[in-house]
Amino acid sequence: MTRGILIVGTEASLSAAIAGEAAKRVESCAVAFIPNRLSASGGSGVSDTFSKALIPLIWNPGSPISSRSLTLAAENRLERIHEAILVCDPPPICRRPEELVSSDIDTMVNDYIKGWFFLVKELTALFKARKSGTLALVLSEIFRRGKDEPVDLTGPSIAASFRALAQGLLAASIGEPYEVLAFSTSEAGEDQAFASFIFKIMEENNKRTTGKWHKFGKLGLFGR
Repeated sequence: MTRGILIVGTEASLSAAIAGEAAKRVESCAVAFIPNRLSASGGSGVSDTFSKALIPLIWNPGSPISSRSLTLAAENRLERIHEAILVCDPPPICRRPEELVSSDIDTMVNDYIKGWFFLVKELTALFKARKSGTLALVLSEIFRRGKDEPVDLTGPSIAASFRALAQGLLAASIGEPYEVLAFSTSEAGEDQAFASFIFKIMEENNKRTTGKWHKFGKLGLFGR
């Protein structure tokens, strides 16, 4: 049986790089990307990466029913989810506080904070019942900002929430039959190298790597 890999994340270049890296290893993997639904969406870099190896699935992050449906759909298409990789790399909103759009705030909370809790609930329940599985949480701490633009108020807040969730899951996984790993990077322009690093750690199957943060270092060096 081949590895069943599910990748869920922001529709951005990092998710694309991770999906591409998975496609090198398995005949097919399931992907569910969160589209950029902000009022001033700038598009994404994922669409060009789709290949015959990628099985696109739909996920509405703000719905607990959709999270369950996504898990079931991935199981049906892959036969079994062995590894689930969650990628948090939210789009920036570089606006002054008084210029924030209420609908964008609601979207960011639903898509990039609340949704992870619904999905983690479903995946950990599945892995616990099966007594096996790997949950990998991937965090980008690269906060993009154009010259002379206001600071991004939402991106760092979402990153902090995801980091806290990941830290809690790492602690909660002690004694559980499944594995939890966390990865982070603050290196811009290194998506492909970071994706390779993630799979390298996951495939080591070393107990010393589980339950820990793995930070991608500068100049392609890997730090833990």
